[in-house]
Amino acid sequence: MNKLSSAKRAQALQMMAEGVSLRAMTRLTGVSRTTLIKLLEDAGRAFSEYQDRALMNLKCKRVQVDEAWAFCYAKQKNVPTAKAAPEGAGDIWTWVGLDADSKLVLSWLVGGRDSEYAMGFMDDLAKRLANRVQLTSDGHKAYLEAVEGAFGGDIDYAMLVKIYGATPGGVTGRYSPPACIGARKLRVEGDPDIKHVSTSYVERQNLNIRMGNRRMTRLTNAFSKKAENHAHMMAIYFMHYNFVRIHQTLRVTPAMAAGVTDKLWEMNDLVAIVEAAESAPKIRGPYKKRAS
Repeated sequence: MNKLSSAKRAQALQMMAEGVSLRAMTRLTGVSRTTLIKLLEDAGRAFSEYQDRALMNLKCKRVQVDEAWAFCYAKQKNVPTAKAAPEGAGDIWTWVGLDADSKLVLSWLVGGRDSEYAMGFMDDLAKRLANRVQLTSDGHKAYLEAVEGAFGGDIDYAMLVKIYGATPGGVTGRYSPPACIGARKLRVEGDPDIKHVSTSYVERQNLNIRMGNRRMTRLTNAFSKKAENHAHMMAIYFMHYNFVRIHQTLRVTPAMAAGVTDKLWEMNDLVAIVEAAESAPKIRGPYKKRAS
C-alpha cells in the first residue's frame, strides 16, 4: 500500500466514486484487490474525519432528509440462514441531510432505521447548522422524537407524507414499487413555508448514490460484505460529490456553493488528505500488561 503512487491512488479513488467495482478496478489498473481494499479503508476514515471537521457552522435555509436502503452480506430475511453472517449483516440504511439550495450533503449516517439511529443522525445534523432552518422529512415516525430532541422548538419542521396505492392498469411485478397517488404536507414544529415542504432534492440524491456507488446498485452481487466497508465507501462518495463533482445546475461544486471552500478540488487534493492522515502521528494507547 505504501508503494502505491499518488497518481494510482487518484485513479482508484475516482473509479470508486464513479461506481466501478473493485474487481473491475483491479483489471483496469493492475492494482491488487487487497491494496484497493486498504485504500478504501484509509480513504474512508480520512474523508469521514475531514468532513466531520469541515462541514460545520453551515448557514443553510432549507434542509431535506431521507434514508436510502441497501443490504450488507445478505438481505435481512436471509440472515438467519446465512453461513457465518458477520456483525452488521442485513438491511443497512444511509441517512442523508441535504441543503436544498447548495445541494451540499452536510450530514449522513450509515446504520439501522430505528429511533436510535434517527436521534444520532439528527444530533449530528443540528450541530453543523449555524442558524434556524426549515426541515422536511418523509413520514418516518422516528424523525418526530429525534427532531424534538436535537432542535427543541428552534426549527421549522414539516413532514411530506406520500400516499401509495395501486393504479388501474399499472404495471405489477416483483420489483415494481407501489404507485404514489398523492402526498400530504404536515406542519410539525414552528412555521414552515408550505411551498418549500419537499423532499425532491434529497430523493434525487438517493438516485445519485445508487448511480455513483456500486455497492448500492440493485440486482447485482456488488453489495457490501462488511458494514464498515459500506460506510467507508459512502464517505468516499460524499467527499467526491461535495468537493470534486461540479453540480450541473449550480456550475460549481456543492461545497463551493455552500461557502465551505472557495476552489474547485481535484482528485489530487483528495489523495493529499489520505496521505496527510497516514503521516499523522498515531496516538498510542496505555500499556497493558500481558496476562500470564
